[in-house]
This record gives sequence, C-alpha cells and structure tokens, in this order.
Amino acid sequence: MNFIPILLLAVAAFGLAVIVLRLPRTGWSLLGAALMFGLAGYALQGSPGQSGAPKSSAAGAAREGTELVEARRAIYGPAPPSNYVTVADGFARRGQFSDAAGILRASLAKSPDDPEARLALANALMEHADGQLTPAAVYAYETAERADPGQPGPGFFLGVALIRSGRLMQARQLWAEMLEKAPADAAWREGLQERLERLDELIAQTGTP
Repeated sequence: MNFIPILLLAVAAFGLAVIVLRLPRTGWSLLGAALMFGLAGYALQGSPGQSGAPKSSAAGAAREGTELVEARRAIYGPAPPSNYVTVADGFARRGQFSDAAGILRASLAKSPDDPEARLALANALMEHADGQLTPAAVYAYETAERADPGQPGPGFFLGVALIRSGRLMQARQLWAEMLEKAPADAAWREGLQERLERLDELIAQTGTP
C-alpha cells in the first residue's frame, strides 16, 4: 500500500489552511491532530489501489471554487471583471471548472490582453485537474504573469498550486523572489510576507528538504 500520495495530500491540506486561509496559530495543533487521526484511520481501512475511488464531492469543489474566485477578486480590487469572467466565476463557484475554462478561453479569444481572465483560466485549469499543476495550468500562469508583470496574482496562485502539489520549497522560492523584486510600497507585500513566514513554519514542521 503506497501512502506517499496520501501524506502529500495531508501536507497540502495543512498548508492550504495555514497559508491561504490564514488559520490562526491556535488552531494548528487541532488541525494537525485531525489530519493525523484521518491518516491513522486510512492506514487501518484505506484501499488506495482500489479502482473507481470517488473524487472530491461537488460541495467541496464548489467551496474551493468560491474561495479562489474571492481571493482573485480581492487582488484585483473593486473594479468589476469582464462579463465573460463574471459568467465563468459563476460556474467556478459551482465547481464546474471545465465549463469555466471554456468560457474564459472564448473571452481571451476576443480580449487576449485581459490579465484577470488569464489568471482565472489558470485557476480553473488547476482546479479541473483536482489541484494538480498540469502543463496547461503552468503555461496559463506564465502567460497571466507576462500579461501584467507588476500584478502579484499569478505568482501568488502559482505558489498556492505548488503547495497543494507538495512542492513547498519551490513555492517558497517563488514567493521570496516576488518579495525581493516588489516595490517597497507595494500594497500586497505585507500579506505575502505573512504567508511566506507561515510557509517557512510549515516547511520546518514537516522537515521538507
């Protein structure tokens, strides 16, 4: 029985809660205990080799989609996105990431210089792959960054994707480079610095090389 993917998933879940959702430090031990309890139960009864294992529930996908949409909108501020992005966000909030990606591709065919649409597409592709960084998602994040080099969104969400994939050190390097290059008065510096510190603590706790 191969437990490595399950352990990586537990680390990614902890990182997502601590760094992205800003779980208070007082709740870290409780979350860690819950994850360890779940891993212990899986060790006793789990069957990772069994075919046909169900994917995440629709409710869970919708929750993740909503969180990503709200986090992206917080970065871009009060100005509303294009109509295409608004419609795609509606699908993402319901966990229908493939439909969201299709709408965003149509949007970019008409308005290729829309940086928020490019970032929304990258997030939709990542979620459609169950949080995994596929080549298509990586390319989408890269093109979103090129479309608006001063915007922190693409780098931030790429870092989140790396954490969810268990690639903590790569996420750390990316965010550290962003902070190093950012203007001293950038409004987003403090928030990213806080998340980087939380990531450092997670790396130290997990002993990630």
